[in-house]
Amino acid sequence: MSAFRDGLFQGKSVFVAGGTSGINLGIAKRFADLGAKVAVLGRNPEKAAFAAADIGHDALGLTADVRDYAALRAAMEQAAEKNGAFDVVVSGAAGNFLAPALGMSANGFKTVVDIDLIGTFNVFRGCHDLLNKPGASLIAITAGQAVNAKPLQVHACAAKAGINQMVRVLAMEWGPDVRVNGISPGPISGTEGMARLAPNTDDHDTYFERIPLKRWGEIEEVAEAAVFLSSESAAYFTGTILDCDGGSQLGDASRTSLESGLA
Repeated sequence: MSAFRDGLFQGKSVFVAGGTSGINLGIAKRFADLGAKVAVLGRNPEKAAFAAADIGHDALGLTADVRDYAALRAAMEQAAEKNGAFDVVVSGAAGNFLAPALGMSANGFKTVVDIDLIGTFNVFRGCHDLLNKPGASLIAITAGQAVNAKPLQVHACAAKAGINQMVRVLAMEWGPDVRVNGISPGPISGTEGMARLAPNTDDHDTYFERIPLKRWGEIEEVAEAAVFLSSESAAYFTGTILDCDGGSQLGDASRTSLESGLA
């Protein structure tokens, strides 16, 4: 059961990049359920339309690639025109795959960095003059790879580490009018990320053994973390990376990653 009251974000404007599936869609749904006017953005027009219908509440589904600043900016302007200046912006578009550095092309590395790191910069830079200031909340979806190095993840580790530092720098530059934070989800049930990084039963079992709370996380729990960071309860939070991972980052997943990727 949520600790947040119905209508908490009534009339607020929320924009979620990468919000057409998985964790980000769950975040968008939660804000909509709490009364927000929500716009989600993805690269696939059909997925964007489906996500908007799934969210309901007159949600807006938009199409753009976060690597294309001009297209992204145009979509943001459309969302702000419909829903008003943004109170909350979530940047969650991401790409990942398992590969050793010597088995990865330069383009493969660049693609993940472009989507995750440059995409997050584009979202935050592009929305700045469309924010409802003071009081706007920006949230980047990052990952444990930002601080825990893992074999077969050089691209994701580099990109997520950059996102964490970006959160801190923007918090310094844009305060007090804008708060900038990140959420680092752990192994979350039913997500594409878990399907890619733990594709078989042995991987799932090993991940499970590393989690102090001994269960998978739920998309709804990450959504609750996003709501908290955007609420008055978190008014003194900025430059923070909030781990929503059941304690899984306290262990070492390198053996799991190495064995699953080189098998």
